[in-house]
Amino acid sequence: MTAHLHPTAVIEKGAELGTGVKIGPYCVVGAHVRLGNGVELKSHVAVDGYTTIGDETVVFPFASLGHAPQDLKYKGEKSELLIGKRNSIREHVTMNPGTAGDKMKTVVGDDCLFMMASHVAHDCVIGNNVILANNATLAGHVEVGDFSIIGGLAAVHQFVRIGPFAMIGGMSGVEHDVIPFGLVKGERAYLAGLNYIGLERRGFTKEQVQVLLKAFKQLFGGGGTLAERAAQVANDYKGEQAVMRMIDFVRAKEGRSLLQPKVVNG
Repeated sequence: MTAHLHPTAVIEKGAELGTGVKIGPYCVVGAHVRLGNGVELKSHVAVDGYTTIGDETVVFPFASLGHAPQDLKYKGEKSELLIGKRNSIREHVTMNPGTAGDKMKTVVGDDCLFMMASHVAHDCVIGNNVILANNATLAGHVEVGDFSIIGGLAAVHQFVRIGPFAMIGGMSGVEHDVIPFGLVKGERAYLAGLNYIGLERRGFTKEQVQVLLKAFKQLFGGGGTLAERAAQVANDYKGEQAVMRMIDFVRAKEGRSLLQPKVVNG
């Protein structure tokens, strides 16, 4: 199937278009852009730079993808924006490529939903099945794990890691790393517990959730240092994959600040 190009669309020479691509009215596609099979740009979409968009991704009007990062250190280096398959990128979404100060690429996984006016800054790495709600904002160098949800108007500080299956409440300001399965809320965000609804939706049993909750309370509610508590939890829950996923996340970058609960009940 050949591409369907609206006569008002501007496709620069050198752009690579897969089979079945649809490019609607007044879209602009740069010379180094690659669009996978079945990609659809609805209308008024601007894609530039060394941007790759995976198969069957749909981009809605006025999205801006691959233009220069909002980083004063950026000097025009040929960095990339790599977007995976089957994503839905809604109106006014912005995504920027990487920089020489980090990975030289921004990476977005598969099957994600980016709601209206959400923003993915330079050098971010986004997993699969992630949702950014309206006006959610990721600063540079942020990592977001699979199946995480970032609520509307939430803002994530640069270099923060969001673990898999986490839920960030709307209007939260996230300044520190969030453990896998964590539930976060607050203007200056804090760890409010586990993302029970998300765990249920992803097929975790009540028994698995109870084990996670016990490990969570032990990790954040005991004495000693975080490293000491993590070691104890790892020893106590050796066979529990979900618990070890949480512990591995904590240990992956020791010395980084981790978002903490206000209170962990015993």
